[in-house]
Amino acid sequence: MSHVRRRIVRRAVRLAAVGGLLLGGTMVTTAVADEPAAPRAEEVTAAGLVSRLGASRTAGHWIGADGRPVVAVTDAGAAAEVRRAGATAKLVTHSMRELKSATATLRSLPRVAGTAWTVDYRSNEVVVRGDSTVSTDDWSEVTDAAEEIGGFVRTERTGGAFTPRVSGAQPILSTAGRCSAGFNVTDGTDDFVLTAGHCGPTGSVWFADGREVGATVAGSFPGDDFSLVRYADGDAGDGAEVVAVGDGKGVRITGTGEAAVGQRVFRSGSTSGLRDGRVTAVDATVNYPEGTVTGLIETDVCAESGDSGGPLFSEGVALGITSGGNGDCASGGTTFFQPVSEALRSLGVRLITAGPAGPGQGASAAPSASAPGAAAPGGAAPASGTQASTLLARLTDRQNVGPGLLVVAGSLLMWVAARWIRTEHDRKAYRRHYSATWG
Repeated sequence: MSHVRRRIVRRAVRLAAVGGLLLGGTMVTTAVADEPAAPRAEEVTAAGLVSRLGASRTAGHWIGADGRPVVAVTDAGAAAEVRRAGATAKLVTHSMRELKSATATLRSLPRVAGTAWTVDYRSNEVVVRGDSTVSTDDWSEVTDAAEEIGGFVRTERTGGAFTPRVSGAQPILSTAGRCSAGFNVTDGTDDFVLTAGHCGPTGSVWFADGREVGATVAGSFPGDDFSLVRYADGDAGDGAEVVAVGDGKGVRITGTGEAAVGQRVFRSGSTSGLRDGRVTAVDATVNYPEGTVTGLIETDVCAESGDSGGPLFSEGVALGITSGGNGDCASGGTTFFQPVSEALRSLGVRLITAGPAGPGQGASAAPSASAPGAAAPGGAAPASGTQASTLLARLTDRQNVGPGLLVVAGSLLMWVAARWIRTEHDRKAYRRHYSATWG
């Protein structure tokens, strides 16, 4: 009776193994033949959704508290399309076209130093701020103009003064004042320091640690806020892809990217060191006493005098260079940054990074090579382990061939195990028979 049961078990195992082989082969064939799967939520590009739906049906995008992309939409059809793409949709009243029209009207008004405005995607409003230097009469004119535009334009007073942070990661000095070395860049022949444009005009000579760094050869301020300092010997040297974060530590920069509302970011400066916060708005306009600068990144990261030109980054991706703001790191405040991508395009240079160099070096944000403080300037950073996790994800993704291969492998193991068990049983049976015959 026992040998009958064993024969049934072996037969069941063999049948299961054959079935597994057939199933796994079918899964692999189907995965290879199928069209590419729809993107998962984490792969959704909110900016792509906004571009596809248009400015009349959307009103910006941001990163939600759960880390998922959120897109503001003005109709149910657009909301359904956003949800199908895997992102979160939020229905709002005013489209981006209306919000941009309001900011265009504000730009056409007489300039008032000490004011700034941004589009707040999450509240679906245009927010106009006035610092402590704006007189009562000027502020009254600003609020009257805001009311005429519409109820979605909100005004608020803020403390301190919106000023460029003249006087970052590593300090550089000239007769114009003290600023920061932002990021190292190159045109393929010479290397440069990318810093803030308000730090000094073309021809300004810069020094660090008692030696000449180089001279400003190009820049834009106001309007934009960036400048280019050519190294005296044309070479940035070792560790050019690292930005200092204090205590002899640094972060390796692996690429450039565009800031997103809600994104956590880091800023490093020679006055206040390494600070972090969130992006609160993009495409901000600030009326500094020296002139108006547009297209800035607004954050709640604090900064102080002397931090100008310092780098803004997130997970090893360069985002901006410090322009100005109000407040300080004791009471907090708002800080604005010149987007790096715009500066690189305007100046015709590319970032010096830890990854493979390529034209522009900024089409997409590369993953971080190290966390803040994980690598000393010029030193090697630890491996991130992203390749191993990517391989595991692909093997377990049912839209790929990985699951089918796993089923095939398991079925082969079952087949081999069944054959081994049968062979071992036959060998023992033969031994028992031979022993009995010999006895």
